[in-house]
This record gives sequence, structure tokens and C-alpha cells, in this order.
Amino acid sequence: MDSELVNKEYLKSLNKAFYFIEDHLHETLSLEKVADIACYSPYHFHRIFKAITSETLNEYITRKRVEKAALLLQRNRSVVIAEISHLCGFNSNSAFTRAFNRYYGISPTAFRKANPSPYSKISQTDRKNGKNPPDFEEYLYNMENLIKWLATKADIEIKSIEETPIVFLTQIGDEGMGDTFYQLMKWARPKGLLDKPDFKMGTIYHDSFKVTPAEKVRMSICLLLDEPVAVDGEVGLSKIENGKYIVAKSEISVEEISKAWTALFIWMNENGYQKAEKTPFEIYHNDFNTHPEKKCIMEMCIPIK
Repeated sequence: MDSELVNKEYLKSLNKAFYFIEDHLHETLSLEKVADIACYSPYHFHRIFKAITSETLNEYITRKRVEKAALLLQRNRSVVIAEISHLCGFNSNSAFTRAFNRYYGISPTAFRKANPSPYSKISQTDRKNGKNPPDFEEYLYNMENLIKWLATKADIEIKSIEETPIVFLTQIGDEGMGDTFYQLMKWARPKGLLDKPDFKMGTIYHDSFKVTPAEKVRMSICLLLDEPVAVDGEVGLSKIENGKYIVAKSEISVEEISKAWTALFIWMNENGYQKAEKTPFEIYHNDFNTHPEKKCIMEMCIPIK
């Protein structure tokens, strides 16, 4: 990465671009339009964007569209592929199929057939029609075991969460997250934002590890606030949106977090809930490094309709 390009002001501008792209994937997104949102010339923005994300803007937008489509193919199985193509910003079904095939090496139709929702049981109708795969029993067994495991690890409830302001740093990829938390706390401490003994930090997931390579997943490492504050440099100001959430409070090791998320999504589906378009997030109630067993006391939150 070109160190000359990576500074606080660049990252602040890129945050605006990330959020704009995320909210407008269904629209035509030109370099000129996105660069204007970031307040840079197209040429300068293109260099900055590629230096920080290791992708051109077009590569990034196409990947985000394809990954959104992959999630829709898994979670919204009643939605026809032509509609998914439109919802994800492709101007034709053929363009969608080419992009999807290039990214996953399989057509959208084949992907949907080969990937039953990772969070739901294969339908009983398919079983009766003889369409279930040979590993159905193992698949079902693993799901049931995950739900049983989660029941021993977490207290789950449906809660209404009020809008909560946050300050955040953007994290791309799962490497170096500890450093990002440290940098955010270093920024927040002299401003008195860590003075409350029960201050809470968190991680907001803008991408899913199910369809996005781990090194490209975008997250917001954040500090929850009582009220908005002035920000500067690479630190952004945003919010956790109000709404209804599945909230699972648990005390688990860092290594168990991924397993707990998978189990919670299965629990969601088995209990008849549907994920909303908002982003899932974690809230931490302790520093796991100070825990006698190095465990995280945390809440995993999934927005639901």
C-alpha cells in the first residue's frame, strides 16, 4: 500500500464513499459520482481507493453487487433471479450471470441449487420429492447440535434497540483488528469518552464472511456514545439504527465467536424471523484480555423485520 496516500483525511473521505456505495448499489455508480461524494477529482479518488482497498472502484462495486446477490439467492429463495439481478444494480440478466460466474465460478441458478440457506433446514417438500442431498442427515444433525450448543452459551431475546450514536474507524479484513481498537481508544481517551466505567465498544459488519473473502470484509470498529460528538481525521460519526433485534448475550472465547454467529442465524430462521436490511453488530462488555479465562462478555445483534 502506498503510504503517501494513506492518511486520515483520505480515510475519512473513503468512509463517505463506502456508505454511499452501500446505499446505492441498485443505481448506476460512476467514478465521477462517487468521487464527487468523497470530494476528490476522479483521478485522485481512483488512486486513493485502489491504494486502500487493493481494488479499483469498478471491481469493488461489482464484487459488492455479486455478494449481495449471493446472500439474496440463499436467504430469499422465493425471489426470482431476474429480480435479484435488478435489485443488485445489474443492467441485464446476462451481465449479472457473467459477473456472478466470474466471481463464484458457477451460475446464479446453479449457486442457488447447490447452496441451501446455511441457516435453514432443507425443506421437507424436497425430501419427499427425493431431492435432498446424501448428507442431509449429517447436515441436520450439525444444525441441531449448533442450536443446542448456543443454548448453553447465550441468553437470547428479542429487543427493541434505540438509535445509538457511535464513533468508528473503518477496518478492512480480519487482520489487525486489535490495532484498530487501540487507535480508536487512543483517539477517544483525551476527549473523555472513556471516562465512564461501563463504556462499550463494538464491531459493525458491513459484509458477510459467508460470501466475502475474509481479507475484504469491511467492518466499523466503534465506541458507543450517549450523544454525538465532533470527529476529526479518519474517525467517523455514525449510528446504530433503531429497530427490533435478536440479541444474544454470551460469555465465550474469541475462537467461538464465528461459531456463535452461525448458530444464532440458524436460531433466527428456526424461530421464524427474517433478517432486516440493517447491519449486524457486536457489543463488548469487557476486555477479554483481562478476563481470567480470556473470554468475551458480549452481545451479538441481528436486525429483524
